[in-house]
Amino acid sequence: MDYYLIGAGILATTSFLTTVVLRRVVPTNEMHIIQARKNMATFGQGSKNGNVYYEWPKWMPLVGITKAIMPISVFKLELMRYDAYDKDRLPFEIDLVAFFRIDDFIMASQRVSSLSELREQLLFILKGAARTMLANYDIHQIMVERATFGDHFTKEVETQLKNWGCSTVKNIELMDIRDYGSSKVIENIMAKTKSLIEMQSRTVVAKNMQEAQTAEIQAQQEVDIRKQEATQAVGLKQASREQTVGIAAQQASQAVKEQERVTKEKEMNILQVSNVRQSEIAKQANIIKAEERKQVAIVEADGEKQKTVLLAEGNLENSKRIAEGIQVQGLAKAEAEKAMQLAPVQAQITLAKEIGSNENYQKYLVTIRQVEANQVVGVEQAKALEKANIKIIANTGNPVEGVKNAMEIFSAKGGTQIGSMLEALVQTPTGEKIIDSFSKGNGHA
Repeated sequence: MDYYLIGAGILATTSFLTTVVLRRVVPTNEMHIIQARKNMATFGQGSKNGNVYYEWPKWMPLVGITKAIMPISVFKLELMRYDAYDKDRLPFEIDLVAFFRIDDFIMASQRVSSLSELREQLLFILKGAARTMLANYDIHQIMVERATFGDHFTKEVETQLKNWGCSTVKNIELMDIRDYGSSKVIENIMAKTKSLIEMQSRTVVAKNMQEAQTAEIQAQQEVDIRKQEATQAVGLKQASREQTVGIAAQQASQAVKEQERVTKEKEMNILQVSNVRQSEIAKQANIIKAEERKQVAIVEADGEKQKTVLLAEGNLENSKRIAEGIQVQGLAKAEAEKAMQLAPVQAQITLAKEIGSNENYQKYLVTIRQVEANQVVGVEQAKALEKANIKIIANTGNPVEGVKNAMEIFSAKGGTQIGSMLEALVQTPTGEKIIDSFSKGNGHA
């Protein structure tokens, strides 16, 4: 029993130590490729197997493993001072820089066992691509179109990189190109290019200076022409202004003379009219004076005549007024007596006219008369009924109206209505009995 517990303790301790010692956590910038027997698996960030595994020693049967470590991050390769040739076999040196990353970690681990070995293989691929590509162009074209060779290098190595599980991150860059050893080909090309640039620059400068001087001359000519045109325009405007002023002065002088002539004619016309008017005024004055003397004589004669006539007419008028006064007094007295006699008649006529034209007043008088007549009739009916042994039940609202209707019994209309009533009563059984009883009563009597 003790041996069993000791064995169990040793096994637990061994398991714990094994777990602590053999457990591996993959860093975030690495990928571990594990091979156990015939199977391979990856562990690290982004792997479906996670980033934790146990590194059993490879000498252990069944569970022993081998591993390869590859970077997840981008890594750089530099090809410095590499000897190359153009299509004419002219030597030169180049500097290349390329950036790679691993896409297929299992394929890369199958090709190489470490990153350093992978870098060496990729560097060989880069050298071969550069030598093959640059050999198809002359050195001058390579220098001038250096920026475009990055695309050519990248396309050249793409197929080979897939076989190693890698790819480029961006285009391969041709950083620099220089002469190899004592060769001065690139130096001469650069001197030629420099002289060409200087020649072109000086040519452009000279051309620009020529164009500038030509432009200045043309501008000066334009300025001179504008000055001449301005002077000419000023002269023409001044001449035109002087001409306009002269014409205006002549026209003003002619207008003044014409106005003077018109003024003189008007003054003569005024003087002539004034003389004529003075003559007419003198003539009219003489006529008026003669007429005045004539009128004075006529007035004086008429005055005497009127005086005599007025005296006679005054006496006559005085007599007439006395007679008319007597007549007026008699007529006034007669009219007063007549008015006194006609006053009652006139009042009746006026009242009759007012009654004839006022319908409401007419109805008022008729109503009064009807009331008075009904009163008299009612009194007489009452006296007659008092003597007669007749009882009258009036169903009307007015007793007078009831009494008035009762008096119709003694009229022809009342008798006719009674006969009609009795004739209708006989036609009924009850009425026939009533008539028979009256007849029997009369027989017994």
